[in-house]
Amino acid sequence: MAVSFKICVSFGLFVGLMMRGLVSSAKFDELFQPGWAMDHFIYEGELLKLKLDNYSGAGFASKSKYLFGKVTMHIKLVEGDSAGTVTAYYMSSDGPNHNEFDFEFLGNTTGEPYLVQTNVYVNGVGNREQRMNLWFDPTKDFHSYSILWNQRQVVFLVDETPIRVHTNMEHKGIPFPKDQAMGVYSSIWNADDWATQGGLVKTDWRHAPFIASYKGFEIDACECPVSVAANEIAEKCRSSGEKRFWWDEPTMSELSVHQSHQLVWVRANHLVYDYCTDTARFPVMPVECEHHRH
Repeated sequence: MAVSFKICVSFGLFVGLMMRGLVSSAKFDELFQPGWAMDHFIYEGELLKLKLDNYSGAGFASKSKYLFGKVTMHIKLVEGDSAGTVTAYYMSSDGPNHNEFDFEFLGNTTGEPYLVQTNVYVNGVGNREQRMNLWFDPTKDFHSYSILWNQRQVVFLVDETPIRVHTNMEHKGIPFPKDQAMGVYSSIWNADDWATQGGLVKTDWRHAPFIASYKGFEIDACECPVSVAANEIAEKCRSSGEKRFWWDEPTMSELSVHQSHQLVWVRANHLVYDYCTDTARFPVMPVECEHHRH
């Protein structure tokens, strides 16, 4: 039996000074659906757990796609020796020229810190990885992981602290993801060919099953039903006249001063890899790195 989750879907429509929103709580399977390995899903009250063993991982996807807004999941990562495992949480559109925003949590041996890898794909092109450790143990409790997306920026947040910003620089001739609706996905899987210390440390299946736990899904975004034509999606989700979405408000076009200070602190103390400074991979600096405040 599917278990009721407190999943909040708000379409954040402002009319004049009044905000209208559709807020609902629904069962998990009303908004999400298992993508694979349904026998590796565990329901415990309001918790959803995904299981990875030497037979399979598991994953799920939203039934709807969204253009702009904010998506949040509260996740507790695999405890103990999680080397070789990856828990992924991301938004993605479809097709070879897709856009994608990734959180990938890279497991490690017991006592070693988890690494969080973020990536941004635009028109099918990724290779924009950043890796950092966290200022807490993500296996001991639930923490929120969010993606905020509007026409000006994509912000990755951990417990509402920004850890990465991908800014719209179309005025510099750099493409920005703004016209493809995205689904919301999460999965756990074995990636011991690369996930931990470049693949040197393999998954120890004696510690299986590996469990990632979820609760508190929140989606506050512009829903794009299948019935909406691709060329109408951008217009449907764009503020105009009396129709105002909160993510289009001027205050959302960039980080606040406090958030900017938080981002500087995170990068100074927790960033361990940035593609922009990897001259072995990129002898010529990627063009967005010349201008970007990540």
